[in-house]
Amino acid sequence: MMNAQHTVSNFILTLTALIWGLAFVAQRVGMEFIGPMLFNGLRFSLGLLTLLPLYWVGRMRRSRQPAAAAGATNSPRSVWFWGITAGLALFAGSTFQQIGIVYTTAGNAGFITGLYIILVPIMGIGMGSRTGPLTWAAAGTALIGLYLISVKGGYLLALGDLLVFFSAFFWALHVHIIGFAASRFDVLMLSIIQYGVTALLSLAGGLLLEPVNFEAILNAGPAIVYGGVMSVGVAYTLQIVGQKGAHPAHAAIILSLEGAFAALGGWLILGETLSPRQMLGAGLMLGAMLAVQLAQLLKSPGVNPRRNNAPHPDGR
Repeated sequence: MMNAQHTVSNFILTLTALIWGLAFVAQRVGMEFIGPMLFNGLRFSLGLLTLLPLYWVGRMRRSRQPAAAAGATNSPRSVWFWGITAGLALFAGSTFQQIGIVYTTAGNAGFITGLYIILVPIMGIGMGSRTGPLTWAAAGTALIGLYLISVKGGYLLALGDLLVFFSAFFWALHVHIIGFAASRFDVLMLSIIQYGVTALLSLAGGLLLEPVNFEAILNAGPAIVYGGVMSVGVAYTLQIVGQKGAHPAHAAIILSLEGAFAALGGWLILGETLSPRQMLGAGLMLGAMLAVQLAQLLKSPGVNPRRNNAPHPDGR
């Protein structure tokens, strides 16, 4: 029976998924004014700034605790190594995703990005993990859904959808990196390092490869602020708060709904629509994602397969 704490936590997680879903709309809007790498550089810089106060508050609290109760370690060399490694994966994933969004819809980007949920256990095979038949069936179902949502003729994915699909592989890799490092180091410190790496590389790419216009940056300002402050700082904090009091199965399912929220936001704000064929594809993809989440939960009861309270890949 669901108690009041679970109800509040589920509401917080639903709000988190909504914020992440609408982030795809903000990313799409931002592309009307500035280049994808400059956009990413600015939003991850803002995201980094929103996490710094959280880090300092946490550091102050840990300084008052006995050394044995301090929790995760922060060996300087190791935390920087894993933070930079995560940052490189985050940079690659966000770059492919953001460039892809130039050529596709917010809804498509939301659903296709969500494929990383299926790719995580499949990639785990190379790391010694076992993948059951349900995961393989879900992967096949998701590919059929991807075909229906993206391929309009022949067998080739549309350019934007293909780029976002590539990004899903890096998001899955990012999950494995963070999954290993989060239990060993302070998660906020890892986040600050990885966001710093992503911001630095994205800004460098934007300044070198894209036109920089101050007026255009101001026009893209609301989208940048939403992508940086809301998607990274606010939603990241809500995720941690929500997952502390939520049932793992509920958290996994609710957080998987960001693709649906992206499609809804694209329809309400940008006037994007899905054809009946694309709606069927989106439904198959969403069903496959939920099936994988539930399979992982059945295999490891009490463990949230989503991300161990690690930052969401969208800047996620």
